Amino acid sequence: MQSPIRFHRCRENEGVDGRRARPLARTAVIGALLGLALLSPIAAQESGRPGGQQEMSQGPGQRQRPAAEPGERLPAPVTTSHSLPAALGSGKYQATAGSIVLSDQAGRPTVEIAYVAYSLEGQDPATRPIAFAFNGGPGAASAYLHFGAMGPKRLAFGNQGDGPSSPPILTDNPETWLPFTDLVFVDPVGTGYSRFLRDDQDLRQQFWSVSGDVAALSRFVTRYLTENDRLRSPKVLVGESYGGFRVPKIARALQGDYGVGINGLYIISPVLDFNLKADGLPFSSAARLPSLVAAARAAKGEAITREALAEVEAYALGDYLVDALKGPRDAAAVARILDRVQALTGLDRDFLTRSGGQPDMTSVARELGRPRSEVASYYDALISGIDPAPSAPRASFDDPVLDASMAPLTSAAVDYTRRVLKYEVSRPYELLNGEINRRWSWGNRREGPEAASDLNAAMALDPALVVVVTHGFTDLVTPYLESRLVLDRIPATIANSERLRLEVVPGGHMFYTRDDSRKALRDSAERLFKAVGRKS
Repeated sequence: MQSPIRFHRCRENEGVDGRRARPLARTAVIGALLGLALLSPIAAQESGRPGGQQEMSQGPGQRQRPAAEPGERLPAPVTTSHSLPAALGSGKYQATAGSIVLSDQAGRPTVEIAYVAYSLEGQDPATRPIAFAFNGGPGAASAYLHFGAMGPKRLAFGNQGDGPSSPPILTDNPETWLPFTDLVFVDPVGTGYSRFLRDDQDLRQQFWSVSGDVAALSRFVTRYLTENDRLRSPKVLVGESYGGFRVPKIARALQGDYGVGINGLYIISPVLDFNLKADGLPFSSAARLPSLVAAARAAKGEAITREALAEVEAYALGDYLVDALKGPRDAAAVARILDRVQALTGLDRDFLTRSGGQPDMTSVARELGRPRSEVASYYDALISGIDPAPSAPRASFDDPVLDASMAPLTSAAVDYTRRVLKYEVSRPYELLNGEINRRWSWGNRREGPEAASDLNAAMALDPALVVVVTHGFTDLVTPYLESRLVLDRIPATIANSERLRLEVVPGGHMFYTRDDSRKALRDSAERLFKAVGRKS
């Protein structure tokens, strides 16, 4: 992940999920799952109304998946009982797999949004928090957060050497968030098992848009809270990647349009303002520089902290940006950039020279692994895979994290739903739906999509709203410095260290695939939930 009101999960510069395509389209793959945006600022725009005409471009080689028959309905909700992992005590919880049907103004069913919900037994709904979790894309199911970080079961994926044949076996997750909050994992329409109930192109245009997506997910949250007697509960929205773009917009829509207040936002590896992401613009390469330096230092075994990178951040937003804005005809400025960037990153001088010290993400990913005939992952520059064509002049490769994890995550999700949750579905499971990425409507505004204004407005309206934004140091898709640029522009009258925090931990876009970072995420989230619980 999602665009609540102005911007949804995208890539960095183009159509989301353009696998095996030209280098730029390849980068778009990133967007598909993580919500990055590989789109141009204008293409990324969002309209204030659902169903704008703008669509994302499709890269060559886009994979197609079979679609469920329109009108095919999911089974009735099924609830099963389970026990928390032994390390967390003897608590019991219930898991419910089900769906909520949304209808149009004429009362005709339009879509069925699937979810998996967990609730700890013996709790008071008035004081027990509840969290709604969304991934990104747009076009990604919630399996990444569900089985990677938050749920009671976990799949090991996204680490060095993992691949499509890695066993899709779930184990107990000692870092599950269930001890301190109930959980609802939501799959937007077209992802997971969620589907349209009518074969209607207008519906696709409506729901597969920034504003239509926000409206649908806001309706889902409201319906779930109402039907499950949870309106009194402290409520938190959790979003990763494009999901992190979604949740400020959903919070704003819930506040103003649905009469539901949100107590907290936990935002993971987001793009909050796509205007900062266009490849070739100085802000894009400046924001990525500290992450490249972090990768270079971590590869040498150095400990990475914000304090250790403070000088790099200052350079990226200071002298580097000033020199980059002078342009390639200023030879002295280019020479200063080349000298400093090479010293900081260790990247080859000739490679940096060809880009004027501002290399694009695809070139960097290939260059990082070139000495070993490998390619680095966009999602974590420290994870690498084999370059399928190391001597080819143009890069074309599957991402060692995103693409390698698709098969085990899909198999694990399907097996768990059927065998453990007893929820048997015959339709295909859509972990990453490329059609959504290709057809997503970003609207017709001339500026790029952004969620920063929604975050600012939601916090200004509700002085009790608490927000945490978390990134991985070596994520090239959504570099943490981008979020710093956005959050630093929120006025001090709205934000302080108790209400708004930026946290950065070792790892990449899905840093929770690392044990220590998953524990840090869990501890950070528990602090937020305790804070919103005290204020409820």
